[in-house]
Amino acid sequence: MTEFPFGFGPPNPDDRGKKEPSGGENPAEAFNQLGQMLSQLGQMLSQAGSSTGPVNYDLAKQIAMQRLTSGDVGFSTSTEYQSAVTDAVHLAEMWLDPATILPAGATSAKSWTARDWVEHTLPTWQRLCDPVARRVSGAWVDALPAEAKQAAGPLLSMVGQMGGMAFGSQLGNALAQLASEVLTSTDIGLPLGPPGTAALLGANIEEFTKGLERPNSEVMVFFAAREAAHQRLFTHVPWLRQRLLATVEEFASGIRVDTSALEQLATRIDPANPQSIEEAMRSGMLEPQTTPEQKAALTRLETLLALVEGWVDVVVGDAVTDRLPGADALRETLRRRRASGGPAEQTFATLVGLELRPRRLRAAAALWRLVGDRHGLKARDGIWAHPDLVPTGEDLDEPMDFADRVGQKPAIEDDPIAALEREAQAKRDEGPTEDSDKLD
Repeated sequence: MTEFPFGFGPPNPDDRGKKEPSGGENPAEAFNQLGQMLSQLGQMLSQAGSSTGPVNYDLAKQIAMQRLTSGDVGFSTSTEYQSAVTDAVHLAEMWLDPATILPAGATSAKSWTARDWVEHTLPTWQRLCDPVARRVSGAWVDALPAEAKQAAGPLLSMVGQMGGMAFGSQLGNALAQLASEVLTSTDIGLPLGPPGTAALLGANIEEFTKGLERPNSEVMVFFAAREAAHQRLFTHVPWLRQRLLATVEEFASGIRVDTSALEQLATRIDPANPQSIEEAMRSGMLEPQTTPEQKAALTRLETLLALVEGWVDVVVGDAVTDRLPGADALRETLRRRRASGGPAEQTFATLVGLELRPRRLRAAAALWRLVGDRHGLKARDGIWAHPDLVPTGEDLDEPMDFADRVGQKPAIEDDPIAALEREAQAKRDEGPTEDSDKLD
């Protein structure tokens, strides 16, 4: 869990060490800054009045876009990037065809800027962040005594709007940080973008390539192959997208706050004093507690993420290793990047309250490799036919046993829905039974 729950983070580290304005500062400049602050505050308050959910997503988007505008981050994409992405995805799809039985899943290839990433992934972030914000924002209000709630009256509604602004502000800053680092739409393992869209962030890939001593075109094709492989999986395994997002939602909705501590805190809150409310929100007493249900959901999520990333790693490795000289080095760089957890993972942990990291990626990749080598691509990829067929965390510990079970009966034929359909068809083929003849 993170030290600060969603919406109640520490002060901006960029502000550390900044001196307070001195008395000798230019009065005109001070008045200009004050005017800008008041203008921004007015915009925020007007947006808060129109916000109905636990997070002010309009404010989040505005803050993210403003941060990405500064320094021209997100504006380096050109028609050259679009052409390069289209060519890279087309080439990657041809290389992937012999490496998996799943056909191409992307219907379009897009070159995104960082700002495009924010625009196109915000609907999914709303789905993921709402449960967390709703739990945390309502926790302290629920703990207030009935008398205090009645005395506060309309102030509680105002505080709810201010909470939505606080969440929106933190989300906006976090999305800007993520958008400046992610390389593809599926870079963090979740299908954040629109279905069927293979999207690469050319400027971020170019920045990532610095210091690798590999040509940018080679790195672009490598990430195009990873993005295309993800899209094949998310498109042709219908349950996977929903299962991943639903598991994150399940974890977030299970957040619980120590109400006994809140009851003690509530006695020190003056609803008419916004400063006392702000101090309560930052006191640390609102930090969520991890429940057994959350731990179980987290285990399932980590296993599923590892299986997705491990499958992509194996398939992409088979497709590009003999064609791209630096493929092995790039694969290892990504593995270490995901295993150690960079700023992107930390930002996601702040947003949703969990570290989105496939800790068992190597074990999952080894399992997929073993099954493929033993039983072929059809049996390996057929495991995705139904969620009950995919390996569990215990299977990652004992991959040989799992491979043996797959060998006993082709996994692709173990789909229970398909079994029922075959049974029904067999009965129809048999024709009228003896009992039905007697009735006639």
